[in-house]
Amino acid sequence: MRVAVVGGGVIGGGWIARFVLNGLDVAVFDPDPEAARKIADVLDNARAAYAKLTLAPPLDEGNWHLCDSLEVAVGSADLVVEAVPERLDIKHQVYAKIQAQRPEAIIASSTSGFKPSDLQKDAPAPGRIIVAHPFNPVYLLPLVEVVGGPNADQAVLDAACAFYAEIGMHPLVIRAEIDAFLADRFLEAVWREALWLVKDGIATTAEIDDAIRYGFGLRWAQMGLFETYRVAGGEAGMRHFISQFGPALKWPWTKLMDVPELTEDLIDTIARQSDAQSGAYSIRELERIRDTNLVAILQALKGQNWGAGATLQAYEDKLYARAHSRTAPDLTGPLRLVERAVLPDWVDYNGHMTESRYLQVFGDCTDALLALIGCDASYHTRGLSYYTVETHIQHLGEVAGGVAIYTTTQVLAVDEKRLHLWHQIHRRDDDHLLATAEQMLLHVNTQEGRACPADANVLGKAREIAAAHANLPVPQAKGRYVGERR
Repeated sequence: MRVAVVGGGVIGGGWIARFVLNGLDVAVFDPDPEAARKIADVLDNARAAYAKLTLAPPLDEGNWHLCDSLEVAVGSADLVVEAVPERLDIKHQVYAKIQAQRPEAIIASSTSGFKPSDLQKDAPAPGRIIVAHPFNPVYLLPLVEVVGGPNADQAVLDAACAFYAEIGMHPLVIRAEIDAFLADRFLEAVWREALWLVKDGIATTAEIDDAIRYGFGLRWAQMGLFETYRVAGGEAGMRHFISQFGPALKWPWTKLMDVPELTEDLIDTIARQSDAQSGAYSIRELERIRDTNLVAILQALKGQNWGAGATLQAYEDKLYARAHSRTAPDLTGPLRLVERAVLPDWVDYNGHMTESRYLQVFGDCTDALLALIGCDASYHTRGLSYYTVETHIQHLGEVAGGVAIYTTTQVLAVDEKRLHLWHQIHRRDDDHLLATAEQMLLHVNTQEGRACPADANVLGKAREIAAAHANLPVPQAKGRYVGERR
């Protein structure tokens, strides 16, 4: 899909970063003379976050460029992201220009609260204007609220949702248009109560943030609202929870619909407390801290295949599939299957990659080879797979965090039930050999729990690689026992 972004601020810049890091070329229009610098800064942060987000091979980056006019930017776009200020008159002017230049494009507004019917008013093709409301940082948070309104074109909504899912997002279709959609209505309720707590001197900004980030914020991140309360009801579930805590809804615990006036004194109090809370860091530093924490949460949730982590897992599976199907491998030499940087949390107290991560990288090599010969997700659903039954690793060199590495894999032997592999890890800058692993894999029927012959197609591809690799030198350390002199 060809994309354009109108507006390169915080949200527009985040969209640009997500698109570029998903291999898409992006045409951008923003009259701000500082737009190029601001977008580049956001993209730098996004790159740093994505380097830690997934172990899957990254896509080749797309390109982005600023255009001299809106008309040029949207001239060939299939999807135009609108991220201009929250003023209907400005948005209507932008839509008129887009639809005059590119009537067939889908226009996706990043608005935080305007209903689609307000945005679509007097438009030549209202059904092609939708809301696609993301959350900051757009390049990391997967949720995008998709709203079509009464003039919705279902084909447009379907195409938009499919596109967002492809770039690692979770499109949530809002069935009936409503001001501020779903998520911002929750945020607004919490925000109003927080303003009262500060105004009444009950809590500082730091104390309120601590109540969220150390408590229910973590629960909401992985389970949402209703499921959290269902669990809180114990074995009796949601019904017990409601019967026990429902009466509290009539108690004067909150002032949700009674908003304090934003006087200068209240604004000064909030600003002063916020400075005391976070003023030691620049905005860019806070963004990096935020991104690092979000990556850690997403990776943890991915390990449980839960919530946003399940979305990340599905996205990572797509990246692996793309990486394994890009080009036919060169069989004249060892297969170069994995390329990545050593992540900061892979480093031990000596400042070098810890032992378990060597095994992880070698495991990634094996997974990549198995995908190459057809032992993929569809193969596994048939109850067939390869299990590693023996591994011997040699640690030959040290590698620090952030260093780029790559691997090579040689197929030493194949029969109906076994794969004999030789992996090596190299430092990319100088090809220095860092570690080797010799592995024996056994083909199994996972449902019956026993070894069995591999599928003919899988076996044929493995033998093709083994035949080509038979011409390669046999590794000197093949078959080496632990402690043997080198």
